[in-house]
Amino acid sequence: MKKASLFLSAGLLLSSLLPAQLSVNAIVDGQNPAAVISRHIYGHFSEHLGRCIYDGFWVSDTLQVPKKDRIRLDIVEALKKINIPNLRWPGGCFADEYHWRDGIGPRNQRPYMVNTNWGGVSEDNSFGTHEFLELCTLLKTEPYISGNVGSGTVEEMAKWVEYLNSDAKSTMTDLRAQNGRTEPWSVKFWGVGNESWGCGGNMTPDYYADQYKRYAVYARNYKNARLMKIACGASSSDYNWTEVMMKKVHVNEMWGLSLHHYTIPTGSWGKKGSATAFDEKEYFTTMKNCLYMEELVTRHSTIMDKYDPNKKVALAVDEWGIWTDVEPGTNPGFLYQQNSLRDAIVAASTLNIFNNHSDRVRLANLAQTVNVLQALVLTQGRQILLTPTYHVFDLFKVHHDAKRLNVNFSSPMYKNGDATVPALNISASQDSTGAVHISFVNIDPANKISFRAAMPGVKWTTVKGQILTSAKLTDVNSFDKPENLKIQPFSSAKKEGNELVVELPAKSVVVLELR
Repeated sequence: MKKASLFLSAGLLLSSLLPAQLSVNAIVDGQNPAAVISRHIYGHFSEHLGRCIYDGFWVSDTLQVPKKDRIRLDIVEALKKINIPNLRWPGGCFADEYHWRDGIGPRNQRPYMVNTNWGGVSEDNSFGTHEFLELCTLLKTEPYISGNVGSGTVEEMAKWVEYLNSDAKSTMTDLRAQNGRTEPWSVKFWGVGNESWGCGGNMTPDYYADQYKRYAVYARNYKNARLMKIACGASSSDYNWTEVMMKKVHVNEMWGLSLHHYTIPTGSWGKKGSATAFDEKEYFTTMKNCLYMEELVTRHSTIMDKYDPNKKVALAVDEWGIWTDVEPGTNPGFLYQQNSLRDAIVAASTLNIFNNHSDRVRLANLAQTVNVLQALVLTQGRQILLTPTYHVFDLFKVHHDAKRLNVNFSSPMYKNGDATVPALNISASQDSTGAVHISFVNIDPANKISFRAAMPGVKWTTVKGQILTSAKLTDVNSFDKPENLKIQPFSSAKKEGNELVVELPAKSVVVLELR
């Protein structure tokens, strides 16, 4: 008895040290497809901030890298691989101090400006309208331009739209031709101001709603360019802003209403937390703040439903991502941060939320594309590296314009102290070939999850998968080890009868294809 008790005690001790086995039973509904997942959910954002444009997309004549004019082509090729659907420019806070005529014409005659929002640096305006639209052409992506409401005028915005989109003869189109472009670009996505509640003018929602309607009247539709006007929406949980906008602006007057929300690891804008030096408690807080996006999207959508039950107006989450303290020794106004496995888990979880709300969320923009905040690409001289977040967008591109499938399941909980969050998030879709893709995120850093799903309405015989994970949540890709984290084949998924059985490792992002 004593020996048995000893073995029992040792077994209990050992089991307490081993990872727990978490199980999930689910239904992936292939019989009742839901709203299409717009590819524009997978958009990106490039502001005149730090080294995103200058020394990012737009480099010196003397830098020995492949380029067209001064557009860096290795970045272009990397972004083309993940099929980025749209690119938002020139800001951000910068948009409401940007006067577009300063960025056209001979570059050596363009006026200099001070970027008062980001680092107080001087910009020579060598990257302007023509350069941005050439970049979009190379990327094969839709431009999304944010107009200046904060310090601009109705006429200024109206003339910019005319310069971009009109095919009639006018002073603006003559000027465009003089600057080397005879045909209109037909830019459709158009933001009417940015963060008008803050850096875009410190406006009240009632005042901005009136301004929006005034500006929107003069942002005209031209042949082949019916504008998809996006009104400035709320900051995080400012539900009153959404209420006022939906009440005062008719649904036919705007294509979308924006929402901005950043994941702050500590929850404090003062000291946000390090991109690479964090413990599990801070990781847990980060994920809790990330998953708050579910509540934000749900509550803002509910308000929008009251005024727009047919969901004509898109919720455009055109700034989102993780925001940490800058890397030590870098300009604090440049917002340069590293990118870890934690950031990949943040990105994948957020994209799953957007996918699952595709009836209302139809555009989103990660902040930002190169060298700023949760970047896809980091550069150092001639070197570039692809971040873990980049690899998430590569994995998830299978959802672009696919029919969403509902996944019904109850997630196990990831616990830290007395607090809990769902350990598992999932989205699924069926593409035009009939293939079903399921994206899983197990945010639990220690425990694997056994997943089993019935698949009614899904005809499939094979399953293959890919995974992004690493030994530690703090692992990054560096210029010394640029492929430390990369997509790997995943083989722990199988078919049993018509059920899908998957073993999801801890702290992992997995995407499966069923055919």
